[in-house]
Amino acid sequence: MAYTAQDFKKGQPRWCPGCGDHFFLASLHKAMAEIGIDPWNTAVISGIGCSSRLPHYMATYGMNTIHGRAAAIATGCKVTNPNLAVWQVSGDGDGLAIGGNHFIHANRRNINLNMILLNNRIYGLTKGQYSPTSPRGFVSKSSPYGTVEDPFRPAELCFGARGHFFARAVATDAPGTVDILKAAYNHKGAAVCEILQNCVIFNNGTHDNVYSKEGRAKNAIYVEHGKPLIFGENNEFGLMQEGFGLKVVKIGENGVTEADILVHDAHCEDNTLQLKLALMGNGDGFPVALGVIRDVDAPTYDDSVTAQIEEVKATKKYHNFAELLETNDIWEVK
Repeated sequence: MAYTAQDFKKGQPRWCPGCGDHFFLASLHKAMAEIGIDPWNTAVISGIGCSSRLPHYMATYGMNTIHGRAAAIATGCKVTNPNLAVWQVSGDGDGLAIGGNHFIHANRRNINLNMILLNNRIYGLTKGQYSPTSPRGFVSKSSPYGTVEDPFRPAELCFGARGHFFARAVATDAPGTVDILKAAYNHKGAAVCEILQNCVIFNNGTHDNVYSKEGRAKNAIYVEHGKPLIFGENNEFGLMQEGFGLKVVKIGENGVTEADILVHDAHCEDNTLQLKLALMGNGDGFPVALGVIRDVDAPTYDDSVTAQIEEVKATKKYHNFAELLETNDIWEVK
């Protein structure tokens, strides 16, 4: 059956005008329609926060869990119903602070979830406290003199937890967001999509360098497996390896040609270069990497659990609880 974005819409979103959540929601509706998954075979699980209102606006199964527990509930949902497409939506506070432990273990276990991290570097719902992704020195209601902490970098956390899929998009870039959501769905295992977005009330402009199309042309690089790592308004720049790191070069200068530019390998099991790409763009003279940065096949937790259950059942005389009761002597009481 062919679907349209309208088939996945429900209700009237109650976010601030201009909030990045509006942009992401529209892209999610479009991605689901293009994927062609049935709304009744889809579940959207969230925690608590502005972003976590999203299940209310999906014509699918949905659930708001308690703060930070979206990954835990999504895990149970997927393991007990493997045929269900499960999308987990969290903000940077919900997903990486109180929910940080669940985030890393969902990645380590490689549960077949589409894990969306909406990153605006602030707690919006509770009115502007700094979050685990707020930069050092960030001034907020809970850090009036600036934070004295270094932030989590979601890609680094994902890779450190042995994650096998990581992608990034900007909320205002609908085609880029739809592309990574579709790639996440097609990846079998834990698929983390970081969405960069602004909170127009408490942290407006935090991603301004890539929030507009013109900004992305200057300050971002779209990575694609098997394609050279080229960027710039006229594709005049590229990335080359220098020692254990990367360097930006201008094509045509100093004898540099397109043949010298690194080719992106999202399927490489060694994540060294993928992590370097994912960590670029923090005022270091490198562009922000957008697109699918890592996409590696590996056994999934839910498939392994299902296979193990079937293997054990084959060696037992009973295959369910009723049969278990009947393996012992039975008396009929009259």
